[in-house]
Amino acid sequence: MRLENVWLRYRRRGPWVLREAGVRVGPGEVVVVLGRNGVGKSTLLQVAAGVLRPSRGRVTGRPPHVGWVPERFPADQPFTVERYLTAMGRVAGLDPAAARRAVEHWTSRLGLAGFRRVRLPELSKGTAQKVGLAQAMLRPPGLLVLDEPWEGLDAATRELVPAVIDEVAAAGGSVLVSDHRGEVARLPGARRWTVADGTVTESTPSADAALAVVEVAVPATRVEGTVARLRADGHQILRVRPPARPGAEGPSAGAPDAGAAPVPRAPEATGGTTGGPR
Repeated sequence: MRLENVWLRYRRRGPWVLREAGVRVGPGEVVVVLGRNGVGKSTLLQVAAGVLRPSRGRVTGRPPHVGWVPERFPADQPFTVERYLTAMGRVAGLDPAAARRAVEHWTSRLGLAGFRRVRLPELSKGTAQKVGLAQAMLRPPGLLVLDEPWEGLDAATRELVPAVIDEVAAAGGSVLVSDHRGEVARLPGARRWTVADGTVTESTPSADAALAVVEVAVPATRVEGTVARLRADGHQILRVRPPARPGAEGPSAGAPDAGAAPVPRAPEATGGTTGGPR
């Protein structure tokens, strides 16, 4: 998806909130949008998600299904959590049975099972934010856009957000997420866009001074979950090898992976970078 020479202002002759924004995000990529409050991060995300139309320029290549989670979920709606999510599942194109399954899965995963019969206006901000995240994930999104997703969440759900982001990216989706709390550390492999004075620039995070590679073998059925947890803990995943055929000999312990780029060896293994399931 590309934003091509995008300009946006909220009223005629008003100040430009975005000016000449030209950025792209590809399948499987995660981008963290950084910047002070009020510089246009939310505006940029809304343009990317299709919530706002540019005053000038255009957005191309937006996936057909977008999961959008605003910074503040609009909870002033006369529905229970279950009824709202089921309706949103239908809007997303799920049939009734698939919508019910998706609602059950995401309410359970996000700790909302006990709130299914509760009306949206009665929820706390953090619980309402969970509902917003659930509705964005009912149908796997080709683009997931999260505006300050950690705001108001409990510790357990904050830990879950990077895993959800990683799952979307692993399935080939793109993710845009804004952050002003320093939570970017939970997404070590993400690209970074900085918004300032209406312009968007890409910055490169500083490289670690010393890294170590640790090869890990896990059952094939646990690869996806293991990769998600390692990334959520701040480790880089260099490569995931396909499962070995039964009876086939694996690579020798300590043999380098020909497909992985060399990484400087750390003085000690502790605190190094995990090379992921191999």
